[in-house]
Amino acid sequence: MTPEQAQQSLALWWAAFSVIAFAWGACIGSFLNVCIYRIPREESIVRPRSHCPHCGRAIPWYLNIPIVSYILLRGRCADCRRGISPRYVLVELLVAVLFWMVWQQFGYAGDHPPLGMVPIAVEHMALVPIAWLIIGGLVLGTFVDFEHLIIPDRVTLGGIGAGLVLSGVFPEMQGQSTALGGLAQAAIGAGLGWGILWAVAVAGKLVFRKDAMGFGDVKLLGAIGACLGWRAVLFTLILSSFMGSLAGIMMVLAGQKQMQSRIPFGPYLALGAVLWMFWGPTWWQAYLELMTP
Repeated sequence: MTPEQAQQSLALWWAAFSVIAFAWGACIGSFLNVCIYRIPREESIVRPRSHCPHCGRAIPWYLNIPIVSYILLRGRCADCRRGISPRYVLVELLVAVLFWMVWQQFGYAGDHPPLGMVPIAVEHMALVPIAWLIIGGLVLGTFVDFEHLIIPDRVTLGGIGAGLVLSGVFPEMQGQSTALGGLAQAAIGAGLGWGILWAVAVAGKLVFRKDAMGFGDVKLLGAIGACLGWRAVLFTLILSSFMGSLAGIMMVLAGQKQMQSRIPFGPYLALGAVLWMFWGPTWWQAYLELMTP
């Protein structure tokens, strides 16, 4: 095989796996939709099978293809013709794009990932499914928080447990080379994330005489720290606070003060964590270089 043929073969292989990553993300997004609807209602995520939330009719597999079915059915149930929330296709498309972006981080033929994303080294390919797992948890927590103003413990406490275990097995998650180093960094991240927001929540309650922050946010930042490290905690906290403040100011200016009080903070934390996964270490290094004389 000539070098040109080898390059073409590699390009085809890469394109095929990029499509697979996108399709796999859409499938996971479809499953997350089930979790988003059922977990807050304490229903089984296994049975019964997917059904219309209005008429209760089971959805056959050929009408349950992620993204495609929603478009073909124009967002309506095939039986009762009542509208289905656009949240379903939004989650599927969002997770599909994020999974595709993680795969692009893995690199192509030695090139840097697109959009300036932080690369995932070839020898650390295990970080790809781990990143997918983290993204799935963040998306699940975000959309449950939007609808119910809670973040499930299986996302927060489960995320802390998963971060500690995976960091010991795959210390490269934390930029370490030993299991003990990875576990230690995950524990520091979890403690810092939990501790900072816990202190904010306690101080806010003392000052304002009411809950200033949900405890789910405290546990979520702890999970982010366990999975992504202490630097991700600081980055996420600063960025999410800025975005939350900006959104609050915009709503006050728009005369929607009551809506402002009902905006959950968890989605901002999740967005900050996702941005860290793709660009955070680069921005962090640039900041350190800027501050170093």
